[in-house]
Amino acid sequence: MYVSIDLVEEIIERQLKKYKNKLIDQEQAVLSFNQAFIEDEYAEDDSVNITRVKRFAVKPMDPEEACIQMELLGHSFYVFRNADTDEVNVVYKRKGNTYGLIEPEV
Repeated sequence: MYVSIDLVEEIIERQLKKYKNKLIDQEQAVLSFNQAFIEDEYAEDDSVNITRVKRFAVKPMDPEEACIQMELLGHSFYVFRNADTDEVNVVYKRKGNTYGLIEPEV
């Protein structure tokens, strides 16, 4: 019985820490949102100012090779042309050292 109580105590303690961190994160996100940004009215003719344009050749490769290239460059995403479908795809890093692949809809 005491072992069961200890196990439940650990589980509840983890849940409380998770919930507390979630509440703190939500509170900080709300505080960091600037009120002036909400109240500002922007003109409809505002345009986006692009300060830098980078051009590079897109080499056909498979998603696994694109993941390797992304790791070598130290980036969190990598744009490439899929050798199988001949379409532009994006691989990206996810939490837990996993990868995601974005493919266009046909």
